[in-house]
Amino acid sequence: MEKVPMTVRGEQKLRSELEVLLKRRPLISQAIAEARELGDLKENAEYHAAREEQGICEAQIRDIEYKLSVAQIIDVTTMPNTGKVIFGTTITLLDLDTDNEVTYCIVGDDEANIKENLISVNSPIARGLIGKMEGDEVAITTPGGQKEFEIVEVKYI
Repeated sequence: MEKVPMTVRGEQKLRSELEVLLKRRPLISQAIAEARELGDLKENAEYHAAREEQGICEAQIRDIEYKLSVAQIIDVTTMPNTGKVIFGTTITLLDLDTDNEVTYCIVGDDEANIKENLISVNSPIARGLIGKMEGDEVAITTPGGQKEFEIVEVKYI
């Protein structure tokens, strides 16, 4: 089974989601039991809603447990900062066309969230940055066309 890279922050987030779901399990079972007591199950909306919620909750639990089982947790804070862009690093880029600075953190696919500047290790920008060094200028082909960046800073945080 191939391991999937994940940051420590990503693992913690999944573990807390799992904890919440595991706490909901008994509540859902209780709702099913109470709905059963109401009689005829064929026309019992509460029973069917509780069973559906149980199915969704169990699927989410299985999904998270699987993701954690294949995760290779990478903690960049334990590594010496060599200025090289690797998985888990936070990179400040200067867009050479617009002079705008942007900061991204390279994370696993499941953790990616562009609104939080968390980009997938498999995204075009991350693929163009991995292996480069602080101070390098890089040309990256994005969906919006070719972009030129300078790597201003690489943090191992």
